[in-house]
Amino acid sequence: MLAGTMIKAEKRELLSRLAVLLMHLLQWQHQPTLRGNSRRAIIKVQRRELERHLADNPSLKARLPELIVTAYEDATLLAARETGLAESVFSAACPWSFQEMMEVISEK
Repeated sequence: MLAGTMIKAEKRELLSRLAVLLMHLLQWQHQPTLRGNSRRAIIKVQRRELERHLADNPSLKARLPELIVTAYEDATLLAARETGLAESVFSAACPWSFQEMMEVISEK
């Protein structure tokens, strides 16, 4: 595989992992009655996968701010589909920094 193609594939993988984590965090935030150990475990697994991916591809860390913007747009679409809530319910911009996504589960 050519280096440029591999970099693009790794970027797409990171974008996908970010979107999935953000979707689950949005579900956690907007569906407090459905919070439980299963959802908490899914969030923890997604975080570990992100950590592994970034450890394997450290050059992607510099791209996190822009990728989070794109991933959040995808996450709101996925979360709206999964929760049945309108897309307008979710913040227009990602409410979490990367560090917060990796550490905090909002109890709001």
